[in-house]
Amino acid sequence: MKKDAIKKDDKKVEKKDAKKEKKSGFLWFISVSAVAVGCLFVCQFFFVNSLTTNSRFYDNTKINGIDVSNMTMAEAENVVLTDMLTSRSDIEINLSYGDKEWKLKGTDFEVANKIEPYIKKVAAYGKTGNYFQNLSKAKDIKKNGKDFQISYKCVLADVDEKIEGIIDEVERSQEVAKLVFSPNEEKIFHVDEGKSSVTVLRDELYKRIDEGLLNGKVANVEIPIIEISPEFSEEELLNSVVKRSEFSTSYATSSNDRKNNVKKALESFNGLVVESGQTVSFNETTGDRTEVNGYKNAHIIYGGVYVDGVGGGVCQASTTLYNALLLAGLQIDEVYHHSLPASYVPLSFDAMVSGNYCDLVFTNNLEKPIYIRTLADDEKVTVEIYGQNMDGMSIERRAELVKILPHNGDKILPDTKGEYSNKILYKGEFYRVKWPKEGYESKGYLRYYKDGEFVDEKEIRHDFYQPQDGIVMEGVEDLGVGMTLPASDVSICNPQKVTKKAEESARARLTKV
Repeated sequence: MKKDAIKKDDKKVEKKDAKKEKKSGFLWFISVSAVAVGCLFVCQFFFVNSLTTNSRFYDNTKINGIDVSNMTMAEAENVVLTDMLTSRSDIEINLSYGDKEWKLKGTDFEVANKIEPYIKKVAAYGKTGNYFQNLSKAKDIKKNGKDFQISYKCVLADVDEKIEGIIDEVERSQEVAKLVFSPNEEKIFHVDEGKSSVTVLRDELYKRIDEGLLNGKVANVEIPIIEISPEFSEEELLNSVVKRSEFSTSYATSSNDRKNNVKKALESFNGLVVESGQTVSFNETTGDRTEVNGYKNAHIIYGGVYVDGVGGGVCQASTTLYNALLLAGLQIDEVYHHSLPASYVPLSFDAMVSGNYCDLVFTNNLEKPIYIRTLADDEKVTVEIYGQNMDGMSIERRAELVKILPHNGDKILPDTKGEYSNKILYKGEFYRVKWPKEGYESKGYLRYYKDGEFVDEKEIRHDFYQPQDGIVMEGVEDLGVGMTLPASDVSICNPQKVTKKAEESARARLTKV
C-alpha cells in the first residue's frame, strides 16, 4: 500500500513539472514574437521615414515618359517641369457644348509650378506604407519599370478662372413657359415653352479635363450638364386668359383725317401688356400728337365750340379705351369729361385728353397681366381687354341725367377788332358765332352681376357739363344819314326755360348712346 501511495505522489510531481515546462515554453514564444513584431515595426518605421528630398527614385522609374531613375526628388522635379513647360505650347483644352466650342491653348495661361506634390507621391511609391506591399512594389518597379503621369494642368495657372468663365456662358436659369400676345394674328395667344435650366457638373468637368491632360497634352471634353425643362400645360396657360371686355364707338360720319387720328392713338395700345400693379398714362403712351408723329388736323372741342386742331378725334380713342377698362374691372386713376357731351357715349362716360392738362390714367389692379387689343375699320373702333377669368362676374354701365342746366341765352358782343367786318359793319347788324347750349348734371354708375344675377351698383362719376352762352357779334359803325338796315336774319335767344318734356328728351338721348 505504501508503494502505491509513493507512485501516485511521483506522478503528481511529474505532472506539475510538465505544466511548468509548458508554461515556460509559451512565455518564451510570446517574448520572441513580441521582439519580432517590435523589430518589424522598427524596420517599418525606419523604412517609412526613409523618404527624404535626397532619396532617389528606383531604377526603371519614369514620369511622363522621362526616365528619372536614381534621381533625387529635386532633380526629377527640375527635369519634368522643364519638359512640361517646353511642351506648354502644345497643351490644349477643347471644350464643347451643343454647337458651341471653346479652345484654350497652353499659351493662354500664366505659368505655374504645381508638380511638387505629385513628384513626392511618385517618390513615395514603394517606400511608404505597408512594408511587405512596398517590398513587392519595389521589386516590380525595378524589374518591369513604371511610367507615372502628372497632369499638364499642373503648369497652367488661372485654369479654374478661365473654365468658370466658360461655365458662365453655358449655365442659364430656367425660363418658365409663358403666353405670347400677338394681337394682329388670327390666333392672338400662343405659348412660348420657355427654356430649360442648364447646370454644369463642375466636379465631373474638372475631372475630365484632368484625365485628358493626365494622358496627354490635349483634353477634348464635352461639358457635362444637368438640364431641367420647365413643366407646363399649354391648355392651362391658354385657358388662363379670357376676354374680359370689349367696347366699340362709331366714327362712320367722321372725316378721313379724324379717323386717322383715332386709329393712330389706339394703335399705341394695340399689343400692350400691362403687368399687375402697373400704371399707364394715355398721353405718355401715345406721345406728342403732332403732324411729325402722323396726326392730322380735325375738329376738337375747345371752350365749348368745335375748332380745328392737330390730333382732333383722339378723345374718341381715349373714351373707347376708358369704357373697355371700366367693363374689365380695372382701376381708373384719372379721367376728365368734355365741356360738351360726346355724341358716341352716354353722359359721364367720356374721357377727354389733352397733352397739356388732361390725361386718362389707369392701373392694373388684377393679380395677373392684362392684354390690350385694338381694332379699326371704316365704321368703328374697338378695344378688347384680355386677362384672368372674371369668375362669373360681369359689369354694365348706367348713365343718369340728374338735371338740365339751362343756358343764359345769347351774349351780344361788339366787333371792336373787326374780326367779322366781312359779315357785319354797322350797329344793328348781327352775326351768330355760337349757339347757346344747355348744360347737364349727370352721374355714371357701374352695375355688377354674378352669374347673371344683379349684385351691386357703384357711382363712379358725378359730372357737370356747364351750359354755354350763345355769342352774337354786332357791328360797331354808326349808320349814315338816311341809311336803313335790312331786317336781320339772326334771332336773339333768351335764357332757357327747362320743361319736363325737354328733360325727358335729353335723358333718352344722352343716357342710351
